[in-house]
Amino acid sequence: MDLHVLTPAQRRLLAAVVLLGTLLVLGVPRLLHRDGTHVAIPVLRAPRSAPVSRSAKLVVDVAGAVRRPGLHALAPGTRIADAVAAAGGATAKADLTAVNLAAPLADGEQIVVPTRGPGGAGAASSGAPSPTAPVDLNTASLEQLDALPGIGPTTAQKIPDYRQAHGPFHSVAELDAVPGIGQGRIEQLKGLVIP
Repeated sequence: MDLHVLTPAQRRLLAAVVLLGTLLVLGVPRLLHRDGTHVAIPVLRAPRSAPVSRSAKLVVDVAGAVRRPGLHALAPGTRIADAVAAAGGATAKADLTAVNLAAPLADGEQIVVPTRGPGGAGAASSGAPSPTAPVDLNTASLEQLDALPGIGPTTAQKIPDYRQAHGPFHSVAELDAVPGIGQGRIEQLKGLVIP
């Protein structure tokens, strides 16, 4: 038999047959005692692998007008409403109209539930003051994004949606890939946002 004309799969099969034959020839005499009685053959079992985690938990920071602010671990696919509930729910002073409760969560996201009245989101949305410190595109809440000049609630929601689908921003220029944000808007946001 010419081994050079065999395919790699046929070579492996031939090697397995030769190995099995060798084991049978060399192993059978060892399975018998000198008096001809059979020896029990141990049953080999595949080792059990550690249980695979069906889904990793998302860890989010819930802050603002909630009963138990802080870090909360939630199942993937949960929404901001679930994070607020995990934080004990909103307080009586919370302005939930400023939060998109239906938005999906991303790991490492911060959710800020503002309060109503002066200093809350209601006051900020009417005047839309520019932020005093640059807003981090990778951790900013919807309220922080909505407060940016030229970014309304619809476009603000597109930023975390894009971030969740494509991963964190590495530069401000990547905002060009977010629907509704063009080069002119990016120029307007320079200095106000960071990746």
